[in-house]
Amino acid sequence: MDNQKLVQIIESYLKDRKENPTIHEKEQKERKERDAYYRSFTKEKILSMTVEDYYKYHGSLWSMVMWGNKQYAVDSIIRDNDGLKPILQNLANLLFSSEDIAIRWDRFLKNVKGIGPSGVSEILSRNDPNEYAIFNSQKVKCLAYLGVENLPKRYSQYTGEQYKRVCSITKDILKTFRKHGLEKEADLMTVNNILFDEVLPLTTEEPTAKKKGPDKTPSGNIQSLHDEIQDKLVEIGRLLGFTSKPEVQVAVGAVVDVIWEAQIGNMGKAIYVFEVQTKGSIDSLVLNLKKSQQNAAVQAIVAVSDESQIEKIIKESQGVIAQDALKTWEIDEVSETHEWLSMAHESINKLRLVPESF
Repeated sequence: MDNQKLVQIIESYLKDRKENPTIHEKEQKERKERDAYYRSFTKEKILSMTVEDYYKYHGSLWSMVMWGNKQYAVDSIIRDNDGLKPILQNLANLLFSSEDIAIRWDRFLKNVKGIGPSGVSEILSRNDPNEYAIFNSQKVKCLAYLGVENLPKRYSQYTGEQYKRVCSITKDILKTFRKHGLEKEADLMTVNNILFDEVLPLTTEEPTAKKKGPDKTPSGNIQSLHDEIQDKLVEIGRLLGFTSKPEVQVAVGAVVDVIWEAQIGNMGKAIYVFEVQTKGSIDSLVLNLKKSQQNAAVQAIVAVSDESQIEKIIKESQGVIAQDALKTWEIDEVSETHEWLSMAHESINKLRLVPESF
């Protein structure tokens, strides 16, 4: 950890707070109100939430700022988890179980679709900001800028043990900040806000840059790379305005990883099919894409994999799928697109051009 940079950051923050007290007071007031709302939920209150209650609970998270229509996003999460009850049960266990946080973290991310590390860590931090920190790609960039090594590059590497480590590092940063003028009332959420305001603009690394050489970051166990990319494809589709779904049967014998679906007036639907390949048989992927073409609504079929496997997919699909029919998309480009698209939506939604849906 670069302590010199930390001192400069806190000095910059304290100077800005002194020069712009009204802005900081407003932000602090808003945060306290939001935190109080999340801390008001007991285990019983969570388990008894209605859909309308959950709209507000999940839609009020900062991690939801990229969604203009938050109700649409929450409805999609509920649908992908076969209803609200499984989400509430896992949420109650996440917050109120006495098990180690690493176990609770891994279990929640394994069991609940559509809520990633950003949302999970924010819920935890709002409930106990003295113990739990934010853990997302922006936080990782900030820590990397400060000299922290061996940080995860993919969400599939955001494990419970990694989360414990990030919380511990954030606590160390808080101790340093307090030594140099930050008040004792400050907590891990305060640190996160300072890092986002002061450090994130200084980071220059492009999101999810393509790796050179072997990946030396910790291996993941909460989610496979296949599932991570599948989730990102679903979210990209939704951000683009499609009805985007995972694990859909589009033709006889063809259950595909992701579809993007658009209704064209009263004429019918246009469907775009995506199959993700990280390991296993390429033959099954090619066959699945071929079968999906039986559905006349399918407008395009896309194989998503790394550069080396894409070459194999193209080769093995020859004679089975018409050359101009098969589209390919590299995994790293999917991750990069997801991050940039999320950032773009977040920036636009801050303008509040249309009222929030709830």
